[in-house]
Amino acid sequence: MSAILSPRSLVKETDITTTLLSPDFLQTTQPKTFRHSIDAYLKDSNATGNIYFARHFEWQGICRERWFFECVSADMLQSLGVFVTKEAQQKYVNETFAFQKIDCEVNTFAVKNCSFSLLFRFLVAGELVAIGHQQIVFANKEKKIARLPDHILAKIREYEVEKGHQSPERLIVV
Repeated sequence: MSAILSPRSLVKETDITTTLLSPDFLQTTQPKTFRHSIDAYLKDSNATGNIYFARHFEWQGICRERWFFECVSADMLQSLGVFVTKEAQQKYVNETFAFQKIDCEVNTFAVKNCSFSLLFRFLVAGELVAIGHQQIVFANKEKKIARLPDHILAKIREYEVEKGHQSPERLIVV
């Protein structure tokens, strides 16, 4: 059996308008962006070599955990409570294939006292292939929604790409 490993766009580039971050939403100072790379292998793909869509969703979790560990709190705030994923979404723009390097960029938006959202942009060679988000809520050890510690909120806000409490649809337009 042979696999076709040439990239194909799911839609014509002229048919798609992608606005990742409207200038209206950008802060006056550029936010930090967390970057993590993932290598795609045959185990991630089907017989024709394109990556299973579920892998991109799984990679959201990997990038989220790495961002928490490296940028927020290496212990994931386990002594204070837990992070709960309230909502998650993934939109696919272009196919990905085995043996490609998938670069993920992570930012935050809609940061509040007890919750925030993560924006995931997946790219291959600088081209957008998928975009998604997760809404994260912090809960104390009794599983009740709780305020994030101020020093943690400050770290989360360093990655915030817009001001206010905008919906992900305003940040993710495909």
